[in-house]
Amino acid sequence: MKPFDQFPQKIRDRIRFVLTDIDDTLTLEGRLVPAAFAAMERLQSAGHRVVPITGRPAGWCDHIARMWPVDAVVGENGAFYFSYDRREKKMRRVFSKSEAERSQDRRKLGRIKSKILETVPGCRVSADQAYREADLAIDFCEDVPALPMAAVDEIVRCFTEAGAQAKISSIHVNGWFGSYDKLSMTRRLFEHLFAAPLDEVKDRGVFCGDSPNDSPMFAYFPHAVGVANIRRFLDRVASPPAWVTEHEGGEGFAEMVEGLLG
Repeated sequence: MKPFDQFPQKIRDRIRFVLTDIDDTLTLEGRLVPAAFAAMERLQSAGHRVVPITGRPAGWCDHIARMWPVDAVVGENGAFYFSYDRREKKMRRVFSKSEAERSQDRRKLGRIKSKILETVPGCRVSADQAYREADLAIDFCEDVPALPMAAVDEIVRCFTEAGAQAKISSIHVNGWFGSYDKLSMTRRLFEHLFAAPLDEVKDRGVFCGDSPNDSPMFAYFPHAVGVANIRRFLDRVASPPAWVTEHEGGEGFAEMVEGLLG
């Protein structure tokens, strides 16, 4: 990874799409950093498209799409995207699976939940689970004392042995049924909202993230950026980002935007 302050000016001038994780990328110590929120506002004012790509739940994403300076949001690790048309006052919701499929998946995830809670002492279901549509989030350090990575790996094993996908974020292990991920739903979003195949514009985009579940995005985007705290997960990130900020979390995101916009 190269320091972001070496990001070439000729590439900065071409960037028009800024995609970003939320937890520990826009936040720092569990809170949204004011400078990060202001940076998103600056990006939109400069004509950039801004899209959070997160593992957070549908309930949060409805709020984010309505209230934040963003063009859309991908949630639950690719289960859906939401985009709010402020002129028409209408929310567009696009899911990877139908409501019937999601309902069936939730029943299966309920059985996995019971096994995980029995098998891994100290973990618990995420406090935001009630607002989720498609996945199960197991908290290993957000609202519980931080568990060792061996325990996190055991949570992953419980998901995968049951045939589910499992991804580690900086705070949760998220599990779901289906082949989608952050990148696959981002492709759909670009086709639908921006009328642009992602393959044709990816060199005009930046993805900013911090954890293992961002690996597909880091691998895909040639100008991917990790905030400084990505370093704690490097042994678990199959494809690290090309660039890294000096600062952590939302302060690192704001640093990146300052570099892009000057």
